[in-house]
Amino acid sequence: MSQTVNMAGVYVRDQDEALAFYVDKLGFVVHTDVRNGDYRWLTVQAAGQPAFQLGLFRPGPPMHDAATAQALNELVAKGAMPPLVLHVDNCRAAYERLSQHGVEFTQAPVERYGTVDAGFRDPSGNGWKMLQRQG
Repeated sequence: MSQTVNMAGVYVRDQDEALAFYVDKLGFVVHTDVRNGDYRWLTVQAAGQPAFQLGLFRPGPPMHDAATAQALNELVAKGAMPPLVLHVDNCRAAYERLSQHGVEFTQAPVERYGTVDAGFRDPSGNGWKMLQRQG
């Protein structure tokens, strides 16, 4: 039996703000943006990776009550969620390009473990590790 993962999600405090960040600054493209009342299913894709979607989901109904949604937003804002990884061909060049687009880095490119990596956070607080592809 063959299995694949084609979507993972992150919690964001404001879906419009997250959409602008992921599309305008990181260069992702919108895959799905549909609403059902107050609920919005919003996914984006990294250019060149059509088989995978990143969901930009707001904590709240129908999945969470108000107290849980508030707690999740606070955890995300503190950077407490697991980091995501963005592979790039050249970490230093991507750092310069994304910095010019307004991405605020928490860690400048550093060479270690046989590659180069840098760190940034999205407007909600989700941590990203930008990692240069090896070889």
